Amino acid sequence: MKILPLGDRVLVKQEESEEKSAGGIYIPETAQEKTQSGVVVAVGDDKDAITVKKGQKVMYDKYAGTTIKIDGVEHLIMKMPDIIAVIE
Repeated sequence: MKILPLGDRVLVKQEESEEKSAGGIYIPETAQEKTQSGVVVAVGDDKDAITVKKGQKVMYDKYAGTTIKIDGVEHLIMKMPDIIAVIE
């Protein structure tokens, strides 16, 4: 399935959360906190508002966007102002 965001929206593939803590303890999936970073998969058509590019790793607000599943993988569609940083 192919999704193309509209306007100032960005499609981000969420990063997988760690299954092990720094001390080596396994964390069950129900106790894992969602990550707040991911990779930009697609961008909308508002070239003036969007400052990220496809393939960049970004950090976003904790409660940003709408979660969708594409081919079994969780993605977020969010507005550009919800992206707070580019990770290099």
